[in-house]
Amino acid sequence: MAGARTTGDPVPASNRRDAGVGGPQPTRRRRGGDGWSPRVDRRHFLLSTAAVAAAAVAWRPATSLAGITAARAITDPPFTLGVGSGDPLPDRVVLWTRLAPDPLEGGGMAPGDVTVDWEVAADEGFARVVRSGSATAPAAFAHSVHVDVDGLEPDTWYWYRFSVPGFSSPVGRTRTTPANGSAVARMAFGFASCQNYGNGYYTSHTHLAAEPLDVCFHLGDYIYESTGSRIRPVPGGEAQDLLGYRNRYALYRSDTELQAAHHAFPWVVTWDDHEVDNNYADLISENNDPIEAFRTRRAEAYQAWWEHQAVRMPPPVGADLPIYRSTPWGQLGTFYALDTRQYRANQGCGDGIVEPCADNDDPTRTMLGDAQEAWLDGAMRSSDTTWNVVAQSVVMGSTPLGPFINQDQWDGYPFARQRMMDLFARPEVRNPLVLSGDIHASGAGHLLADWDDPDGSPIIGHEVVGTSISSSFPAELVDIFGDLVSALPWAVYANARHRGYVTVELTPESATTRWRVVDTIDEPTSAVRTDFEWTIDAVAAGEPASPGSGPSSAPAGPTGPSPSGAQRPAPAQPVRTQPRFTG
Repeated sequence: MAGARTTGDPVPASNRRDAGVGGPQPTRRRRGGDGWSPRVDRRHFLLSTAAVAAAAVAWRPATSLAGITAARAITDPPFTLGVGSGDPLPDRVVLWTRLAPDPLEGGGMAPGDVTVDWEVAADEGFARVVRSGSATAPAAFAHSVHVDVDGLEPDTWYWYRFSVPGFSSPVGRTRTTPANGSAVARMAFGFASCQNYGNGYYTSHTHLAAEPLDVCFHLGDYIYESTGSRIRPVPGGEAQDLLGYRNRYALYRSDTELQAAHHAFPWVVTWDDHEVDNNYADLISENNDPIEAFRTRRAEAYQAWWEHQAVRMPPPVGADLPIYRSTPWGQLGTFYALDTRQYRANQGCGDGIVEPCADNDDPTRTMLGDAQEAWLDGAMRSSDTTWNVVAQSVVMGSTPLGPFINQDQWDGYPFARQRMMDLFARPEVRNPLVLSGDIHASGAGHLLADWDDPDGSPIIGHEVVGTSISSSFPAELVDIFGDLVSALPWAVYANARHRGYVTVELTPESATTRWRVVDTIDEPTSAVRTDFEWTIDAVAAGEPASPGSGPSSAPAGPTGPSPSGAQRPAPAQPVRTQPRFTG
């Protein structure tokens, strides 16, 4: 597989349609533990507002709105949650907003649908409007707006805005992907996850919005259903119904720094557990609630997620919402957004960070469900792009913590993970790169064909794990994590101390990953720096995988890379007590 090299010198801050359903029936479990994007003046265009004209493709959700009265005139600013775009393709992109003059009280809109005008331009000043129209903001879906704008040019940046009589939205910036099969010299993407509003300020989003990226992936825990308020208040108690989830999304999306990141470039989003309930699996809740009660809760949580994201999919029907999909980027890469929650088998061994048990030896237990797994297998085996990037939520590589494993991540599903490794090892699957979140820590490592034989196994892919935007890693586990993970033969980097995000520059020759970390989330502003840089060399088509000789570069300690030529740290002492962690 691809070789990799690391650079420890920080980079100055100044430089820089497919889906299906599947999965097993739920069973009861015990309660678990808790072209290159050009530089532009983003701050300038994010502050732009103007009146809007009017049609492209805007879908009306397939639900009856009979009996809802016509909306009254809007008297207070309705665009309090900003705008967003997502799921770009060569000729189209989805635009989003929601009308919410009183966002934390259900939105504050009068009953009835509202017509919203939208406009897309080839310039920031809207002198060259290329598409415009009107869309419906349905009362049944919290007056959210989803417009799938077609007829756009491939590999092109655009600006967009919405309006209703008397009010204009902020201006957002978005882009289309290159034409399918076209040559692409370079692109850059970012990814983030785990943004607990109450636990800290979104200082990471401030800097993410200023990065020269083409697209951003969010890997889950966009909201937290719980109410921890270490730094900022989170009103309303635990979100458990539609109104509660809507208000929680409104709280999060009212943050101006998160809005700035959405305004800067398109996003592709998936979810993890906290969009519904901590550590849920399919229709099994954390607290082992009755199945039908949790089915209702999941349905309402999924609806609220859809209402607040720029995604190309119809609204959910009941408790199901297929969200896995792919995004091509010319010949350079294909991105696969996965769902590791909706179809997974119940976590084994009672859940949590525990020693393996007989559950982990069951080959029928699945992480993705049969249909999603088959879709991914077919899509990756038929891909002819240089890179195949898998955007998903939980750590895939083997990450034992002494005698314990985290049953919530791929360690708890070893047979399902081995099927992924077998897929990545196929000669037609070029340069697999896995993006992961969830654990509130940064990491990097090689993916092996055989985890039981790290010295002899070929490297068949790589994984980059991003830390959280604002969710904390348990202080008592920081050193343990750094010591244990850095000692793994396939590990390259580990850092549980810092919050931030990750950027990746992709070319036909390499993928250069930078872990961008902030100094603090306890204050509204913070500096940012590159904590670690890792470059993975692409393997040409037909080239054999590299031999499994361990990491091709020195492993990093908890706060950065080891000096060139440094000796691997001695194996950590066994963990004597069971660690506890809620991801």
